[in-house]
Amino acid sequence: MNDWHIVCDFDGTITATDVIDNILQRFASAEWETIEQQWLDAQIGSRECLSRQLALIKATPAELLAYFDSVEIDPDFPDFVDHVIGLGASIEVVSDGIEQGIARILSRNYVTLLPILANRLRQVDQNSWRIDFPHASDACRAASGNCKCKSTPRHQRVLVIGDGQSDMCVSSTADFVFAKGRLAEYCERNQIPYARFDSFAELPALLVSLPHGEAANATHFNSSSDTQELFHHV
Repeated sequence: MNDWHIVCDFDGTITATDVIDNILQRFASAEWETIEQQWLDAQIGSRECLSRQLALIKATPAELLAYFDSVEIDPDFPDFVDHVIGLGASIEVVSDGIEQGIARILSRNYVTLLPILANRLRQVDQNSWRIDFPHASDACRAASGNCKCKSTPRHQRVLVIGDGQSDMCVSSTADFVFAKGRLAEYCERNQIPYARFDSFAELPALLVSLPHGEAANATHFNSSSDTQELFHHV
């Protein structure tokens, strides 16, 4: 698999829940839900959505870190990472979420060397925050905070693993997709080559079935079912 590059989503894919949504539910005013619906209705891009939502958060660094330390991941994800690296594939976590949270959660689960491309949380004052977008692109068709299409190399075939709206744009140009949730429905509607999955335990077997040759097969198949270090002031 040394000709494959894997772009793996985090929230709802590696984790069972959406980390940012849970932070907003705990620490932001209810206005975040109105902003979320505007994003879901494609009235705004995720960059604007996240900027407005994260500005609503009132939480200390200690409170955010305590939440990150409560998040569980798919228990088979660390073994999956070891497996694909052993096969010669490259893999990155590419997320429209928070880099510091992703790094802390993965490190707690002994995944420490995986490249992470995500947005960065910045502390404004004792309990206020903003979000920066180091991987944004003005050319992003989805107006995302993190343009996942930028992470796809031209010299390798691309496998996307994801679950939702932030994965849809990059899935449209990928060679293959492992999908669950809304992303699987999107791939089905748009005839994007994909395999449905529920757990990373299923994926080693699905890797064997990836299309080979000059181009991906255009069909799909279904499977069975510490504060200073992490946060920076403006």
